[in-house]
Formats: sequence, C-alpha cells, structure tokens
Amino acid sequence: MTQASHPRSNNTGTLGAVEPLDARKFMIAVKRLADSLSYGTDRSPFLGSGLEFAQSRIYEPGDPVKLIDWRVTARTGKLFVKEYETPKRMPVYLVVDTSASMVVSSYRKSKYEIAVQVAGALALACLDRISPVGILGAGSKALHVPPSLSKDRVLQWLHMLRTYRHDESTELGKRLVELGPSLPNRVMLVVISDLHDPSSLPIIKRLGQRHDCCVLQMRDPAEEQLRRTGFYRGREAESGRVFIGHGRSRLLDPTAAKETLRRAGVDHLLLETDQLIAIRLRQFFAARGLLGKGAR
Repeated sequence: MTQASHPRSNNTGTLGAVEPLDARKFMIAVKRLADSLSYGTDRSPFLGSGLEFAQSRIYEPGDPVKLIDWRVTARTGKLFVKEYETPKRMPVYLVVDTSASMVVSSYRKSKYEIAVQVAGALALACLDRISPVGILGAGSKALHVPPSLSKDRVLQWLHMLRTYRHDESTELGKRLVELGPSLPNRVMLVVISDLHDPSSLPIIKRLGQRHDCCVLQMRDPAEEQLRRTGFYRGREAESGRVFIGHGRSRLLDPTAAKETLRRAGVDHLLLETDQLIAIRLRQFFAARGLLGKGAR
C-alpha cells in the first residue's frame, strides 16, 4: 500500500500505524457486530434452523403433531410425519490480511481494525451454528490456526490479531497458495483484505472452483482519492521504498475486482471504513447465506 508524501496530522487522520484497540472495547465491538449477524438467540431466516428435511415416514404413536406432513397425508390418506437431520457444517476459514497496507487510516478506524472485528463477528456467528472456524494471517509472518469449535481458542487468536505488528509485506497470494493443499474437500473461505497483492485474485478464483469463497475488500476513503490523482510521490508502507506512481495503476479498482470475481463465482463486498458496515454485512450474508450459498 502507498502512503502520500504529505500525510495529514493525527487530528484529521493519518496514513500511518494505529494503536491496537483496547481489549474490552474490542470485544464489545465484535459481539455487537456478531449480534447484528444473528449470533446467539437471534436466529434470522438467512441462518436457517440448522435442520434439513430428510424424508417422510408413517406416523408412530408419540410423534409430535407439529411434524405431521400434511401434504403427503392428504395425498395418501395415511398419517405421515417429516424426519429431519442436522447437516454437517462446512469448516469456515477466515483469511485476514495482516500486511502494513491494512493500517491505512484517514478516518476513525483503520482497515485492519475493522477487518479483525468483522472476522471476530463472523467467527462467533459461525460457532453458534456449530461450524468450526479456522484463521489464516495473510502477511509475511505465518499465522495459521486450524478450524476449531473452541470459543476460547477463537478468542485467543482474535486477541493475537488485535495486537499484531503491522510491519509485514503483502503476501495474500502466497499464503492462499500455501493454504490450498491443506483444505478438506469443501470449505467456506472468507478473504478479508484490501487486495493490494495483485497475485491474489487468480488464486482466489482458482480456490473458488473447489470451495465456497467470498471476498470482503477493505478500503479507506483516502485510497479512493488517491485513485483520482495523476502522478504522485509515495512510500511503500511495507518496505519504506520511495517511488513515483499513478493513482490508477497502484490501487485495484473494487468494481473491476468484483466483476472479475463474479465471473469466477466468487462473491465480493466492498467495505469502506467511513461507512456503517453492519447493515452491509447483514444484507450480503442474507443474500448468500452466512455459512455458504447452500446453507439457506
């Protein structure tokens, strides 16, 4: 990610590093966002009941009346009830970009702060649906937690991410390549990144052929302003290298990314740090299903 040669002061926003959010405030924010995704007792229609219809069978004494299959009963003249089974939940992998570009902040929160809060909220919501959750940090330092149903373990890696050092280069593509062979037959893969690694899109598209993938692309308002500029002098957040660049050549157009991923069957949502994200996330997962396109 680039930094402008004349960044604004801390009073109006900065493109520099940010302090980690206070642990208590962080968990409040995560749980509040999880609540909006129907975590806990609030089960919205897009999460479903957790049961799938298996078959209808002849009624037996003691069967609950609410399970009577009235359609089959009317057709056959005999009393039938519905049988359900609990489906096996797909593991959910949350891939969080931990590179230095994610700490860009010209508003109240950086892309990284919001990304970790989103990952935490999705993790809690998935655990509530009895889906194991794994985490992958997509920076130069390896952070890989296999899928688990342990809430304590999930909270542990959440706090690791919260206090992570942001001095890493962007290696989203490399981390996804390494992850691919270790994945089981089918998982849900949620990539939370600013997509500043140009090698990542082809790899995400390839993973989308085998797994249920979606991308939550983070963007700071300053990045959109930068895309509208011509040539400028900047500095790489990861390496500190000074360069002369052009706004449209340095940052990936979210519209183009969305279309590229859509053609590959991968859902895309742009999350901008100066907007309310809870409603956008809820609408996005209401349309596709929180635990995948086939989970509704």
